[in-house]
Amino acid sequence: MEIRHLRLIKAIVEEGSITKAIDKLHLTQSALSHQLKEAEYQLGTKIFLRANKKMVLTKAGEKLYEIANEIIDKLSETELQIKQMVFGEIGEIRISTECFSSYHWLPSVIKQFHDLYPNIELKIVTEATHYPLQKLLDNVIDIGIVSDQIKDDKIKYLELFQDEVVMAVSEEHAWASKKYVVAEDFVDEHLIIHSLPLETVTIHQMVLAPARISPKKITPLPLTEASIEMVKANMGVMSMAKWALQPYLKNSPLKAVKIGKNGLKRKHFIAIRNEKEYPDYFNHFIGFLQTEINLQWNI
Repeated sequence: MEIRHLRLIKAIVEEGSITKAIDKLHLTQSALSHQLKEAEYQLGTKIFLRANKKMVLTKAGEKLYEIANEIIDKLSETELQIKQMVFGEIGEIRISTECFSSYHWLPSVIKQFHDLYPNIELKIVTEATHYPLQKLLDNVIDIGIVSDQIKDDKIKYLELFQDEVVMAVSEEHAWASKKYVVAEDFVDEHLIIHSLPLETVTIHQMVLAPARISPKKITPLPLTEASIEMVKANMGVMSMAKWALQPYLKNSPLKAVKIGKNGLKRKHFIAIRNEKEYPDYFNHFIGFLQTEINLQWNI
């Protein structure tokens, strides 16, 4: 008898029906039935009996279910021990970003990694947002997600992904018909930003400040949904990563307008301390982060 047979028996008992067991094991009904018959043939006896449309364990089935629990639990424990041997028995990774938009995707990736390696604790240090490089050097965080690099021999940068920043405007706004906007177009506009300081805002840092342009009004509003509603009502404009804005464009009076003729592209990097020796699980997390971002978000 194989492990798959034990998992099958365990799933049928714990899910309460073959239909639910099919969903849990990602099998077709014919495949599940075949595996069950295979297990019963090898045992030489029935494992389940049907009673009032329910699957009830026989005496042999009860014994097998008991053993299945022991074996599968032991197997899971052994797999975890091996992972701990390879990636460190216990560990912690403190991570932060320079932009709140990164928190749209970061928690999901962290959860996936934690599901695979529950012995590694991943902490998002929100108080380090906007200043991740300084906090990295101060040993407050272990990994920073940044788009703005500083030259420092103590910091090592690894490329993560590239995205594009666009302007979100109401379809009633004058920009809605434009192919793109430039710095001078902001002079009479109400610019909604997530938070201060202004030096950390991409549109200011990469477009407005170099052109010495100041919008007519700037409003910090840390709630994305509230900002989106203001833009929909044509009460201001806001910059967002194109991938983050995309879900809001469906069946909505919003438009995405390119910034500059060639678009405003920015690269994001993983920043770590250059001189520090990181445990193996750090390198594995970095590789996991790079792979998942490119595969799942395609940004």
